Amino acid sequence: MTGRDSLKYFTALTAAVAIAAPAVAQSGDLAAVQQHLRATTTMTANFSQTDRAGKVLNGTLTLKKPGKIRFQYEKGVPLLIVGDGKALTFIDYSVKQVQRWPIGNTPLGVLINPDKDITKFAKIVPGFDPRLVSVEGYDPKHPEYGRITMVFARDAAAPGGLMLQGWVMLDSQGNRTTIRLSNQRFNGSVSDGTFRWNDPRSRGGRS
Repeated sequence: MTGRDSLKYFTALTAAVAIAAPAVAQSGDLAAVQQHLRATTTMTANFSQTDRAGKVLNGTLTLKKPGKIRFQYEKGVPLLIVGDGKALTFIDYSVKQVQRWPIGNTPLGVLINPDKDITKFAKIVPGFDPRLVSVEGYDPKHPEYGRITMVFARDAAAPGGLMLQGWVMLDSQGNRTTIRLSNQRFNGSVSDGTFRWNDPRSRGGRS
């Protein structure tokens, strides 16, 4: 599948998720997703983020398990999101604001916690193309955590035979954020220093 095709199918699938397609039982695909998540120890990628208003931001994503993730936005965007293994931190350097949440209280916990058994809270979303697999994660006991729908392309060379294409996150207020990935690289060396950040409230700096 070419990058253009991947974007086309991902965009269409995002629209399908928006109308809440029913789940079907595809235990083999769900097991493959679990295998991919557990086989991925690190990942780097370019990302494109689209919010509910259609605003698009680009940047680079770095992931390291357990619990570490960094969204480094393009130059000129004063935002940073970092997961340090315990908490997910959102930093807005333009107003020197910092917000933190336990990683387990966010949909991203599915991606960065290798111990999570997604078969207990996830389901396969039926797709229109057999080359794609989508899985929705949602904890009915904690609807305030929101939900995440991850999209994979079948790729024998990727961990678990699946290549993560991106995801759609829906928070408890109905705010939708779509992340599309490109140039994915798995299981390379990633320094723990990647997940440090400067607190603008005390130093006024930016990492």
